[in-house]
Amino acid sequence: MTQPTHLASPAPLFQTAVVAGVGLIGGSMALGLRQRLLAKKVIGYDANIDVLREAEALGVVDEIRTTAGEWLREADLVVLAAPMRSLDGLARDLAPYLNPAALVTDVGSVKGGIAGVMEELGVRQFVAGHPMAGSERGGVTHARAALLENAVWVLTPTDQTPLTSLSKMRSLVEHLGAAPIVMPPEAHDALVATISHLPYLASLALTHMVARDERLSLLAAGGFRDLTRVASGDPRMSRDMVVENKAALREALSRFRRQLERLEADLDDPEELLLSAQEGKRTRDSLPVVKRSLLPPKHDLVVAMPDQPNQIGAVTQLLGAAGVNIKDIEVLAIREEGGALRLGLESAEEVARAAELLRGAGFEVRGRG
Repeated sequence: MTQPTHLASPAPLFQTAVVAGVGLIGGSMALGLRQRLLAKKVIGYDANIDVLREAEALGVVDEIRTTAGEWLREADLVVLAAPMRSLDGLARDLAPYLNPAALVTDVGSVKGGIAGVMEELGVRQFVAGHPMAGSERGGVTHARAALLENAVWVLTPTDQTPLTSLSKMRSLVEHLGAAPIVMPPEAHDALVATISHLPYLASLALTHMVARDERLSLLAAGGFRDLTRVASGDPRMSRDMVVENKAALREALSRFRRQLERLEADLDDPEELLLSAQEGKRTRDSLPVVKRSLLPPKHDLVVAMPDQPNQIGAVTQLLGAAGVNIKDIEVLAIREEGGALRLGLESAEEVARAAELLRGAGFEVRGRG
């Protein structure tokens, strides 16, 4: 068994990453960067020092900052993860200090205007993005790297987007375990108006009906709760999301009204209503099931894999010989200089023991117990 004492860790995609806005999505991205060994250092930037301290305590980020400054010039990746209405202001605060060579992206749910703002600010290496992931439970406390796994991640380049920056962003998304797709900003906004923003308004309308008649709340069971789940999201962030996309959303609402009117007319034509119901069932049943590890194994250990022969074997043999039971194993990322290996273990104690063994053998490890 090969157990070298001095291993060169695989080179990260980025030396220093800055996540500006350490909430649910920003925190999940920061965790993904750290746990998958994609950045040597992750800095959290936020105006709220309490949020930053929590993020640091949870191991989401390595360092914290509350004000922009020259320290930003060391970053070769900057992620803008503020709420929609704060995004432009955040960009303007950071832009004077950014390294011109840094890859810059955002995670906003509306893409129509941000690229123009970044161009105005002279940020050339910008690629607008939107990971299609989330939860009703917001904040860094609920951030999980697994939230982004298998998620569709829309990238919306413009004519001014450098192809090299788009390529880097695609690679980052893939290394985070998500699936990048590329489309124009206006196409993205029209699509999310229908599949995200319209359902939010529909949920509000239904919950308002229940709120105004307490008898309805007595009968609102599982089906109603499932249908109105998105109404449980952060009200201010949800408000900002739909207002920023109001032009596309108004068009989607117009089409939705026409569909409701057609279904209302079908109440007098049972056969036509049956056809509509059958079409609805076919469409709903054909939607892909995206399997995300929203409740990932709690006892994970990530091991850096240098580009040397038999390193996976060395890890498994070392732990096996010590009686450490590996319940799950996953190759997270492969790069020219190496990759990373995720090990699912029995307990937090097993994570600590395995980490000690592997560090003693010269491996770089990060645990989540």
